[in-house]
Amino acid sequence: MTAARNRAAGRRSHGRRLNLDEAVVLLTGATGGLGTDLARELHRHGARIALVGRSQERLAALAAELGGPDRALALQGNVAELAQLEGVAARTADHFGRIDVVIAGAGTDTADTLEDVDPRAFERDIDTNLTAVWRTFRATLPYVRRTRGHLVAVSSLAAFVHSPMQSSYAASKAGVVALCNSLRLELAGSGVTVGSVHPTFFDTPMQATLRENAALTAAWGGYRGVFTPVDRDQVVKEIVRSINRRARTTVVPRRYSFAALAPGLLQRLLETGPLRPHVKGNPHA
Repeated sequence: MTAARNRAAGRRSHGRRLNLDEAVVLLTGATGGLGTDLARELHRHGARIALVGRSQERLAALAAELGGPDRALALQGNVAELAQLEGVAARTADHFGRIDVVIAGAGTDTADTLEDVDPRAFERDIDTNLTAVWRTFRATLPYVRRTRGHLVAVSSLAAFVHSPMQSSYAASKAGVVALCNSLRLELAGSGVTVGSVHPTFFDTPMQATLRENAALTAAWGGYRGVFTPVDRDQVVKEIVRSINRRARTTVVPRRYSFAALAPGLLQRLLETGPLRPHVKGNPHA
């Protein structure tokens, strides 16, 4: 049965599109607000999922919800440790027989000015949002090469629009774009595809914490108008769609796709135009 599933998934993953039915997906950040919903959506599309996160209890509960070991495997792992991710990748391939798709979905954010941010928090953001993507792809690439699969990083609209009080977040997410671009060139001709997904604000526990920061909320106009958050379900569905299409760059919502095409122009508007955030205490705001 497993061999038949593997052959079917292999046939589906070698074309221009990638069918998730019976494909094996490794997902980091699986117990976060986005990760949990994404795992459920992948399951609805027929994927078998390796759920990677730090809480074994939450991973086990989610894996059980998704059908147990035949459909979902709970794998405790810290994205800050390459050796742990290598072990997770090996266990996934051993259990399911292959890895077709890898989603680097772990993330964190700190809201503070560059002068005031805790140095440890700044370095944690860079490590979790950028270096951990490298670790995830590095650990899984040997397996994804065999299936000519797809690597996708969950980045942010902040990769193209660099806001105040989020220098670590913006820098790390912009770095993800550069990493994916370089890797895509390195893998040209291999059959492996690389993509990144860039959502605007959406509802997660991390975002809820950020909204408790009055200065950041004020800077973004109370998250109204063009800064209105989108539904998390929309982000989830666009990530899955990007995998199906092996998309290079996906912006959520799609109407903001111009940000990826002309980031310099939008940044200029952010710095000097009507979209300019207002940071309390900044005499130039």
